[in-house]
Formats: sequence, structure tokens, C-alpha cells
Amino acid sequence: MSDPVPVIIYTRTECHLCDEAEETVHEVAGETDVPVDIELVNVDTDDELSEKYGERVPYVYVDGRPAFKFRVDADRLREKLTAAQE
Repeated sequence: MSDPVPVIIYTRTECHLCDEAEETVHEVAGETDVPVDIELVNVDTDDELSEKYGERVPYVYVDGRPAFKFRVDADRLREKLTAAQE
């Protein structure tokens, strides 16, 4: 089995778009059978991150690269996860 693809989602407290982003990552990973290791980082708990990302969340990194801001496009995520497995 392949190693999980690391996914980092920068979030904020009570952020519905952040919840949607996480759900989309889980759904696409399940559909593609690509294992993912999701790390949620709440920018509200760190002044430096809060200053860097502010209201620009969710901010999603896939396999160490910036991938999405605000919304996760399922088709593009599918491509990125598949490419990370090759």
C-alpha cells in the first residue's frame, strides 16, 4: 500500500468553508482509494499563522504544495492526489 498523501488544511474556529474543505478531501480520497493524512491547523491559535492567513482560509496544501484557497475543487483534488501517488 502507498504512503498517505499529506494534506494540511489551515482553518479557523467556526469556519463552514473549512468544514466543507475537509469533507471534500475525505470524499475524494475515498473515491480514489488514495490514503491521505489530514492535518488541521487552526490559525486562530497562533498569532503568526493568524497574521499570515487571516480570513484567507481554508488554505489547503496537498503533498507539501499550496493547492486550494477558500474552496476545494473535487476534480482538481482528484488529479493532485492521483499524481502524488505516482
